[in-house]
Amino acid sequence: MPAQTLAEKLIARAAGRAHVTAGETVVGKVDLAMSHDSSGPRRVAPMLDELQVPVWDPSRYVIVTDHYVPAETPEAQAILQFTRDWSKQAGIASLHDEEGICHVVLPQKGHLKPGMFVVGGDSHSPTGGAFGCYMFGIGATEMAGVLATGRIWLNVPHTILMEWDGRFQPAVSAKDVMLFLCGRFGMDGGKYQAVEYGGEAVRSLSMQERMTLCNMTAELGGQAGLVAPDQVTIDYLLQAGVRPEELESARSWSSDAQAHFLEHHRFDAAELTPQVAAPHSPANAAPIADLQGQPIDIAYIGACTGAKLDDLRMAARVLRGQRIAKGMRLMVAPASRDDQEAARKEGSLDILLQAGGELLPNACGTCAGYGKFRFAEDTRVVSSTARNFKGRMGAAIRRSSSLAPVQAPM
Repeated sequence: MPAQTLAEKLIARAAGRAHVTAGETVVGKVDLAMSHDSSGPRRVAPMLDELQVPVWDPSRYVIVTDHYVPAETPEAQAILQFTRDWSKQAGIASLHDEEGICHVVLPQKGHLKPGMFVVGGDSHSPTGGAFGCYMFGIGATEMAGVLATGRIWLNVPHTILMEWDGRFQPAVSAKDVMLFLCGRFGMDGGKYQAVEYGGEAVRSLSMQERMTLCNMTAELGGQAGLVAPDQVTIDYLLQAGVRPEELESARSWSSDAQAHFLEHHRFDAAELTPQVAAPHSPANAAPIADLQGQPIDIAYIGACTGAKLDDLRMAARVLRGQRIAKGMRLMVAPASRDDQEAARKEGSLDILLQAGGELLPNACGTCAGYGKFRFAEDTRVVSSTARNFKGRMGAAIRRSSSLAPVQAPM
């Protein structure tokens, strides 16, 4: 059998094949589908009704409410209520209602396991690849097809390997890695292929940091992000409630030594410094030292990319015993209820609040431009989110100047 990449192995399993070849088209059996309140029932239900078909397997469809949470308008209330009612009517067993952002809640609740083939109704669905799954984002029409049939076709991707040797410096995080890669290769650097992250530095990362790598594969332009499972993966999933017997083959999911990669890039992890992406693109990235002295009005710690427990801990280490500057506003929106409670119990959340932080709901909120916590004209913002597109997190900027939002890792 020819040597295969991790992506090829995962897709071959889904297609019921011994092996697949990059470039060919296959039909894969979906192990799990995920939608949130914005991309889910309100969009797919009318299509399923028109087709007159039920959800192919309600136990394999997970719905998370996170975009219209909290419901601050009649429209938001109606969308959330429809999501709840339809989920009950369709027999959906896994509705995670107001528990946090879908990409963080999904693995925390034990839904992801190495070897799975998963689709998500959101662009940051590649997050699941941190667990050795092939997971990618799809639109509502494709999701309706999956829900009707349990299958989806795709072109088998090539794999781009991003290998990081050595160890990262103490102040460097996975967010810095992705901003650096976006700056180096651009937002189409992933070429809508699979992007695998490896090397000693990646293996030293926690699961939540690996999730950030795979999450921002979307910004790099890849279809899926992947990290080969190891003991770190297994330990996390056991804690999330996955049964040991479901993880017996976890370590077998890795790229073969002789596998062919479309591109193979190697970096010295020790040389990477903290990065910042200036307006209006994650690809507009540079070492943070290049942007010293920028005045800031608001610091926002939020989103699936930058408000997980590990992210809250990083911010707390910086702010311990400190107080935000006069005139500043610190907004903290933990990515999930579980992460918020864990941060509260260990004291990280208290450090952020005592520093002057304002606690926001566990939701996409400001990152996606939903709800009341959005940024006004001419506001300078440093944010832990994945994207700093013009107007995404509030009012469109009237002029291109240093007053535009600035994005940086926390």
